Amino acid sequence: MDNRQEIREFLVSRRAKITPERAGLPSGTNRRVPGLRRGEVAALAGVSIEYYSKLERGALAGVSAGVLEAIARALQLDEAERVHLFNLARAAEGTSATVRPRRRAVKQWTPRRSLQWTLDAVTEGPAFVRNGRMDLLAANRLARAFYADVYADPQRPPNLARFTFLDPNAHRFFPDWDLFADTCVAILRTEAGRDPHDKELHDLVGELCTRSDEFRRRWGAHNVRHHGTGTKTFHHRVVGDLTLAYEGLEMAAEPGLTLTIYVAEPGSPSEEALRLLASWAAAQETDTSLRAASTD
Repeated sequence: MDNRQEIREFLVSRRAKITPERAGLPSGTNRRVPGLRRGEVAALAGVSIEYYSKLERGALAGVSAGVLEAIARALQLDEAERVHLFNLARAAEGTSATVRPRRRAVKQWTPRRSLQWTLDAVTEGPAFVRNGRMDLLAANRLARAFYADVYADPQRPPNLARFTFLDPNAHRFFPDWDLFADTCVAILRTEAGRDPHDKELHDLVGELCTRSDEFRRRWGAHNVRHHGTGTKTFHHRVVGDLTLAYEGLEMAAEPGLTLTIYVAEPGSPSEEALRLLASWAAAQETDTSLRAASTD
C-alpha cells in the first residue's frame, strides 16, 4: 500500500496546529492557511521549501533521520507523533511494488499456555492482551467479566474499537465516552503507521468509517498517541462505577501486542466492586458448567 496520502495528511494536519506565535514567528496578515506555511516549516527545519514541499507530498522514502528529527522539532511533535513520523518514513521504503512486503496470511493467534497461566494468576484485576487493532486476544476471568458486553457477540472476535463506536452499550460503559473514543482512534492511527500492510486493520477502519460518523471524523484528525499508563472510569452493568489505574506493557516475546492490567486503589469502593465482579464471574462460570453438564 502506497502511504504517501497518509504522510501528506499527517504533515498537513500537524502544520495546521502550530500557530506562528507558538513557533516564535510573527503572525503577519493575509494568512490563507491555518497554522504555519510550508516555507515557515522549511525554515524552522533548516531545509529548502522545495525539499519540504516534496516531503509533504508524501516522499519520505530515503529521508535521513536527521531531517526527520528536524521536521519533528519544527512541527513540535510529541513523542508519539515523532515515532509515528519515523514509522511512516520506514513504511515509505516499501511503497514500491518491487519491495512492498507481502501481506501476512490471516491466521488465528492463540496464546501460549504459559501466557494464559500468567493472566489467570492475576486475580485482583482485569488482565488481557490486545493487538494494535484493539482485538482482545487473551484475558483472565475478571477481564472477560469486566468486558462482558465486548464479548457478548459470539459470532465476532471481541474488539474494543468496534464496541466503542458501534455498540450503544459503550456510552454507558465509558462515562467519558469522547475521551475513550479519541484514545481508541489514536491507537488505531498509531498502528496504521507502524504496520500499513495490515489488511485486517484496513478492513476494520473501512467498516468503522462507513458505519460511524464519530469514528470517521476522528480518523480524519490524524491524531496518534502512546497508551501506557493512567486512570480510567467505567460503569459496569453489574457492579456500577469503577475507577481503575492501568499499566500497558509491550510484550517482548510478541512484538505489537500489549498486556494491560487494571487495578483499583487498595481500600477503595472500586476494589470492593472488583471483588463483587470476581464473585459474579465465578458464579456465571459455575452456572455455565452446570448447564453444560445437564445437557450431556
